[in-house]
Amino acid sequence: MGTQGSDAFSRVAASLSDGMPDEVRPVSGPGSDSIDSRRRGGATRPRPMKTAIATVSISGTLDEKLAAIAAAGFTGVEILEQDLVADDRSPREIGQAARDAGLEVTLYQPFRDFEGLTGAARAKAFDRAERKFDLMQELGCELLLVVSSVHPEALGGIDRAAADLADLGERAARRGLRVGYEALAWGRFINDHRDAWEAVRRADHPAIGIILDSFHTLGRRIDPDTIRDIPGDRIFLVQVADAPAIEMDVLYWSRHFRNMPGEGDLDVTRFLRAAMATGYCGPVSLEIFNDQYRGAPPETIARDGYRALVALMDDVRRAEPKLAVDAPAIPGRVAARGLDVVEFHASGADAPGLAAMLDSLGFERLPSVATDGRQLWQQGEIRIAATPRPAAPAIASPTVARLGFRVASAADAVTRAMALGAKPVSGPAGNDAGGRDAVCDPAGGIVHFLDDTAPQAGPATPAGGCGLVRIDHVAQTVPFQEMLAWSLFYTSLFEISAGPIIDLVDPGGLVRSRALGSPDGRVRLVLNGAETPRTLAGRFLAEGGGATVQHLAFATDDILATADRLAARGFESLPMPRNYYDDLAARFDIPADRLARMQAANILYDRVGDGEFFHLYSRPFGPGVVFEIVERRGGYGGYGAANASCRIAAQKRLAP
Repeated sequence: MGTQGSDAFSRVAASLSDGMPDEVRPVSGPGSDSIDSRRRGGATRPRPMKTAIATVSISGTLDEKLAAIAAAGFTGVEILEQDLVADDRSPREIGQAARDAGLEVTLYQPFRDFEGLTGAARAKAFDRAERKFDLMQELGCELLLVVSSVHPEALGGIDRAAADLADLGERAARRGLRVGYEALAWGRFINDHRDAWEAVRRADHPAIGIILDSFHTLGRRIDPDTIRDIPGDRIFLVQVADAPAIEMDVLYWSRHFRNMPGEGDLDVTRFLRAAMATGYCGPVSLEIFNDQYRGAPPETIARDGYRALVALMDDVRRAEPKLAVDAPAIPGRVAARGLDVVEFHASGADAPGLAAMLDSLGFERLPSVATDGRQLWQQGEIRIAATPRPAAPAIASPTVARLGFRVASAADAVTRAMALGAKPVSGPAGNDAGGRDAVCDPAGGIVHFLDDTAPQAGPATPAGGCGLVRIDHVAQTVPFQEMLAWSLFYTSLFEISAGPIIDLVDPGGLVRSRALGSPDGRVRLVLNGAETPRTLAGRFLAEGGGATVQHLAFATDDILATADRLAARGFESLPMPRNYYDDLAARFDIPADRLARMQAANILYDRVGDGEFFHLYSRPFGPGVVFEIVERRGGYGGYGAANASCRIAAQKRLAP
């Protein structure tokens, strides 16, 4: 077995346990044994967590996949038959390549349409199996996945399936191999893990076990707690995959829409809790089929998979502490108390324009003691920093380079982020203020953490402001195929949840948008996925030099009063057409005098139930960055999506 991934986990576990309170130390010792694992003869103490991922889950050549999987921290890999068949090396060479990367080949898959056949078809099925056994011995893999049959000539019956599996087990055992049987959710006769287990139980052969897959159980709405009745030593592998709640053909759903644990709507935590309660102590593996992943870099998807598995195992450990979960104990999800600082990087030529924009918004520049030229502006609880950077063709300016989150413990936040695979901040940026309590986001930007008890940079409400009180939300534009990665980054790190993905209409195409928020609403993030450079979001990606924050929204308690103060300071809002306000008058009962003031200030409006939302925008600056001013009333929780197409069209009219 490879050691690279397990060594990484050992280092993480050791670093996490050092100096931690008892409740977050790695579980060990006699008292940690699971009652169920002792009853079923499973492992009596945790071992280093074994993680694996199927090659079908990520894009690239087989070598690219193996490199990405190993770099992400996995200890094992499932080799998909198509990946091996398409490679020009022998199975022996492929197996050695995996071991050279520090990976154990945990599974070869899939073997289809085996059980329930008769006559010549049955004989041919066993011949095919023998050929796969030859291949596996060359590959250095001892476990084969057999999926329940969909063959049109197959016959049903648990006893018939059990007899075929028992014969196959006898052949596998002679070679020192094992066979795992899995119920496909669309299997012709066996499509439920309970039936698959009954076939395995009746086969009664030590080389035959069951393979459990969360999608096949949860996708058919089977109670995952029924897994707890299976002895842990008869479970040969546990695979996990999430998926969005979509009503469609289960086969198509499985092949195109699976995603990482935590990115969908299936209760994968409950599924894995049930599997671990049996005493199972083998690998936990990812098998993901997703069209979106096929267009993303393999390194990104492998890293996301590792992050998802670590977070999932931590969720299981917290939900059912008695289980001897083979995972390092890490701090829990971080309660984010708010966004404290947003830092821009600006070239010398662009810095005055940013300063003028902040001045027109009512921000006050605080006295600076920074030796690197950093300036800090403040209004209410909002802090905007600006650090000069040399102008360079590949670096857009001004753009947001750092988001600072107030948290209960910056140290715990960094520890969790690093355990989930986040990269540390290195180079000159790591020496900036907050660099020691910072990690990189998926695009290489900086996320830093500030202890909630740390002093703020200035007084709570500097004089001369325009009524802006806090950061309402931050909108980040990312490539569409990376939206799930960004969502996972935040939801696995913070105590925030993700809403559904919705479509926003841009004159140049669609933009996919997803909102994330903390329970108290103090932290709100919006992810906008761009699919084409013809959209405003796509153009920002193309010209933003790697930056993701496209707009910052500030909250006010009285947007009409704020608009008056902004106008007095020379702030130029985004012009909105008269047609928009005529439409508002037709749709909503807004008093005429208020509507007139809204039109004069270019304020947009939305209403859902008793909730109202008022918002206005600055004109775009730099590579397309904008500021937004919002007022929420009556518990409105959205972001004015109904106004998106009109707002985007207005922004495009001002684009050079």
